[in-house]
Amino acid sequence: MNPIAISVFDIFKIGPGPSSSHTIGPMVAAARFQELAGKLTAADQARATSLQVDLFGSLSATGKGHGTDRAVAAGLLGWRPDACDTDQVAALLQNPDQVYQFTMPQRQIGFRAADIRFANTHPDTPYANTMVLRLLAGRDILLEKECYSIGGGFVLYKDEPEPARPTPRHLFSNMTELKRLLNDNGLSLVELVLQNEEALTGRSPADVWKGLDQILSVMEDSVESGISRSGMLPGTIKLARKAPTLYARARAMRNHPDRFLVLLNAYALAASEENAAGRRIVTAPTSGSAGVLPGLIYMLKAQVHMPQQALREGLLAAAAIAFIAKHNASISGAEVGCQGEIGVASAMGAALLNQAYGYSINFIENAAEIALEHHLGLTCDPIGGYVQIPCIERNAVAAVTAYNAYLLASAGDPQKQKIT
Repeated sequence: MNPIAISVFDIFKIGPGPSSSHTIGPMVAAARFQELAGKLTAADQARATSLQVDLFGSLSATGKGHGTDRAVAAGLLGWRPDACDTDQVAALLQNPDQVYQFTMPQRQIGFRAADIRFANTHPDTPYANTMVLRLLAGRDILLEKECYSIGGGFVLYKDEPEPARPTPRHLFSNMTELKRLLNDNGLSLVELVLQNEEALTGRSPADVWKGLDQILSVMEDSVESGISRSGMLPGTIKLARKAPTLYARARAMRNHPDRFLVLLNAYALAASEENAAGRRIVTAPTSGSAGVLPGLIYMLKAQVHMPQQALREGLLAAAAIAFIAKHNASISGAEVGCQGEIGVASAMGAALLNQAYGYSINFIENAAEIALEHHLGLTCDPIGGYVQIPCIERNAVAAVTAYNAYLLASAGDPQKQKIT
């Protein structure tokens, strides 16, 4: 068995938007490069004269719009995704002539925007998101790292094995094995995830709750910030924020039966628009899908008054679904498209809701499967020709989608719709 050995806090990462693979991952890689440079000998540090960063593949093709160069610059300055000021990150590299300092214990090296280069080529590497960082002494390479940003803020490094992790207490690689463990050991899903977290990271349950409270706080902040900010999102599309309009109209609906769904739409859009603006969000499981869970959580807290402990436990159930999806397939939009990462986020959200409302693992599994299945393409048996699975269920899902599309259109501003 190749068991899952992923921490809850590998899935839920705090950082700047708009992309976990294009922003958070490159910032992590650049910050680690700065750390490694600081461990060179004093003589090598003294020889250093320049920095060079090359972005390849998707990081090059779409990196400018995603702010990858700014994220790299932030990492080279020693900034970390979970602690950086997103407004300061957004301000980086605006002046191409500004010089920034790459700091090592024995030397500082100046770098500019031009030192972070979009290669506009697809390298012969295993991953679409590749970056190469070099510290130079003239033409001599003092330090070089080839890095791969593989989605969700995870980073791999060429010629480096993934760091060894402790063995989880409960070994599983898919839902069938997970359910068997729960049954054989008489555990709840929450208990199993907590015990594995302690084995993997050394965090006690109290530490896990504290970490999840921070995650919940950032998610809630992203919703509250998003429903209060108007204007255009960054980029050439000139897309106007929709969340404040939906939120204002929902508040005016009072006792209207549609109010609940319009508010949920507003909350999810708010967090996602904050991500698009490069502001502070939580990967869930990626930045591109960072609006789904915050929208649901804020709705549960504001409208349902769900207790904090139920929300914490819901996040653990959501993480378990993300573990299985990442281990057996992918959560990276670069690999499985946006329907893949949003599908996983929706499955996580369905699991969170069932856990928060006190349902068992069988309900959690079924809800996650339904949510994921209806975000994917062909999942039926076209040879047998049965118009049954998922065709029947998709009619119900599509009916809800149609009603939601009506709400988004009728509660929104038709003059701001970009696509006709």
